[in-house]
Amino acid sequence: MDNAFIERLWRSLKYECVYLPAFETGAELRAGLTAWIGYYSASRPPFSAQRADAQ
Repeated sequence: MDNAFIERLWRSLKYECVYLPAFETGAELRAGLTAWIGYYSASRPPFSAQRADAQ
């Protein structure tokens, strides 16, 4: 079974939502994660589209 999708999801989550923002409390982190997952699921362009735009 290929787990590339899950690896890409976690890599994006850690970089875009955990490492870059500075959350002060667990509640802020939870709200940030909830917002990011909603964005990732609904609004973020697919990875393949991001790569095509870069070329």
